[in-house]
Amino acid sequence: MDSGVSALDQFQQQLNVIGNNIANVNTAGFKSADVEFANALSQTVGSNAIGSMQVGTGVTTSEITNQFTQGAINTTGVQTNMAVNGNGFFLVKDPSSGQTYVTRDGDFSVDTNGFLVTSTGMRVQGYTDSSHGTVGDIQISNAGAPGGDISAVQSYTFDSSGNVNILLADGTQYTSGQVLLQNFTTPTQLLSVGNNLYSGLTNAGPLAAAVAPGSNGLGSLVTGSLEMSNVDLAGQLTSLITTQRAYEANTKVITTSDEILQDTVNLIR
Repeated sequence: MDSGVSALDQFQQQLNVIGNNIANVNTAGFKSADVEFANALSQTVGSNAIGSMQVGTGVTTSEITNQFTQGAINTTGVQTNMAVNGNGFFLVKDPSSGQTYVTRDGDFSVDTNGFLVTSTGMRVQGYTDSSHGTVGDIQISNAGAPGGDISAVQSYTFDSSGNVNILLADGTQYTSGQVLLQNFTTPTQLLSVGNNLYSGLTNAGPLAAAVAPGSNGLGSLVTGSLEMSNVDLAGQLTSLITTQRAYEANTKVITTSDEILQDTVNLIR
């Protein structure tokens, strides 16, 4: 009975993970999770000529890990949308707390102060000057224009290397900064904190400093596009069915064990 109960607990947890994967099938930048099981501590009930005799006591969850495989890239036509084609994460910072996170969701926009932000107001990080000497909040403005030009910003674009290209009203063109990417030795150690953000950067082992897209093994940026979820819906539905069947089988184990215990109790009547 104990083995059956432990299985119900773990399969319910697996159902929760599968349900979350399916719920986020259309979430930009979402990475699906997998559940891995391990057998619980076995009880030694005796020994014989070939070794100890043991009875397993059930199952436990050994790990739940995010799968950081590439998701499909969909064109949106929005110039501030970006998708990473390959390895790497966008760095974003909470302007209130100063906390830094990473994300694969490039659904960015420009706020009223000209900062490139996520849907929740986190500021995208990168080089903030054309000389690539300062890392901070990416801002669309005429700051750093050649010769101190104070003309208004007429338009801006991002290229596949993350460069922020500015066009001023007087026709001056220049690069004002660059969106940077970060990668990790063990990205599965990143912790999901909601809103498509991950914390735990130190535990994941950042690979030196953030660098330009397309360098040091990092992917390039696809502008005007978003990376969609990497959830394999067909695979998740198959897992849902097999998990349901396993759950039902273990309820039968518990029911049968209960019936046997009832029979044992009735022996003394």
